[in-house]
Amino acid sequence: MKLVLVAAVALIDTDGRVLLAQRPEGKSLAGLWEFPGGKVEAGETPEAALIRELHEELAIETWQSCLAPLTFASHSYDNFHLLMPLYVCRRWNGVPVPQEGQTLAWSSAADLSNYPMPPADVPIIPILRDWL
Repeated sequence: MKLVLVAAVALIDTDGRVLLAQRPEGKSLAGLWEFPGGKVEAGETPEAALIRELHEELAIETWQSCLAPLTFASHSYDNFHLLMPLYVCRRWNGVPVPQEGQTLAWSSAADLSNYPMPPADVPIIPILRDWL
C-alpha cells in the first residue's frame, strides 16, 4: 500500500479558536472539514510543505520557528495509507483568505467535533482539545 505524507496545521487565533477548511466540490472527501495543509513533495520537509501550502491555500505567511509539532494521524484508506503530522501555529502574517474554493470556519476547541471530518482527522480532535 502506498504511503502518503501530508502535513497539517492547527492555526490558532488570539481567542484560542482553530481554523478549519471545508473541502470543495470536485475533490475527494468534498464537504468534510479539515486542518489546512497538504501533501509533502519529494525533497520537502513537512514544515516547508506547510509554509508553501498556507501561502498557496490561504494567502498567509508563516515561518518554521512558528510551527510546533503536536501529534500525528496514521490512517489506512482504500488505496493508500496516510501519515499526517499535525503542527500548531499561533503566528502568521495576513488574514486567511480561501484561494482554492474552500470555505473557512474558526471553531472553539469545544465545537471541533461538530464539524464532519475525514476519518484520519477525527482522532486528532480530543488531543487538540486537551492541549488547548
